[in-house]
Amino acid sequence: MKCKTLLVGLMITALLVLLCVPAMAKMELKLAHYGAESHPSQKAALMFAEGVAKRTNGEITVVVYPNNALGAPPELLEQAILGIVDMVLPTQGQLDKYAKPFAGVMLPFAYDDYQHAYRVIDSPEFVGWVGSMLEKENLIFLSNWEWGFRHATNNLRPVKTPEDLKGMKIRVPGEIQLRSTFEACGAVVTAVSFAELYMAMKQGVVDGQENPISVIYSNKLYETQKYLSLTKHSYNSMVHVIGKKTWEKLTPEQQKIIKEESEKARDFFRKTVQNEEASQIEELKKLGMIVNTDVDFAAFKKALEPAYKRIEDYAGADNIKKYKEIVEAYRKK
Repeated sequence: MKCKTLLVGLMITALLVLLCVPAMAKMELKLAHYGAESHPSQKAALMFAEGVAKRTNGEITVVVYPNNALGAPPELLEQAILGIVDMVLPTQGQLDKYAKPFAGVMLPFAYDDYQHAYRVIDSPEFVGWVGSMLEKENLIFLSNWEWGFRHATNNLRPVKTPEDLKGMKIRVPGEIQLRSTFEACGAVVTAVSFAELYMAMKQGVVDGQENPISVIYSNKLYETQKYLSLTKHSYNSMVHVIGKKTWEKLTPEQQKIIKEESEKARDFFRKTVQNEEASQIEELKKLGMIVNTDVDFAAFKKALEPAYKRIEDYAGADNIKKYKEIVEAYRKK
């Protein structure tokens, strides 16, 4: 009888202890980006969310908002800095407003191939350089994801040399690296929002545009464009950043999980883009696009001297010089 009473007493004590221990607070994080739902960026974002939920045993859930659902990239970045949105996926073109060295990433014709670009932007020299700058702006760098090498499309002719762009109305995003590239070649750079681009090309408001293959394919731009020239004129990627306010709410273990799952999603995104590009190009041919691979890269680099000067003036000559040194250090000789 005494043993039974003792056992009941122990059980009551254990129950009281459990009731007094506060349950682990659950946290819901918002991840917003501009990629379409059909684009690999959304698959990577969902993969990241799933990995975080699984490894934190549901303590952290990530809700993904693609396709500018919570606002355009510049607005989203400001919201992350203010702590309104937890995580975003801007490009270097948006981040260079807060950390000028990011302007070097999109330098025209800087890289030999994807692997060269990865070695540069993932290098400790570059990550350490920009990471400390972002933290001062209330952003924490997690990892570089993907977007891809950019190529030109239009309805008039194949683009083999800079002269082929002369007088052509090309929709180009606001990044100075891209605008200065096409303006140096004599193109008429036209400001059209991406949401309006399809109709603008269909109606002949613009002759062409430039984007990675995955964007051209997933957004069905082939329906309004005849020529695809594999110019590979610039590389850029989404960059996974988290607001410092959100980051500081996480435990060290949760921070570790967030970063590791970000890097896993990055690797998946990169492999997906590279694996799909060749087949997407073949599919674009079947869909009626004329694909041009005959590009005079030497002529383009020569024509872009004014563009390089404009980028230096924007980012600072010392920043661009240092970035070019990193590019050369990671180029395979």
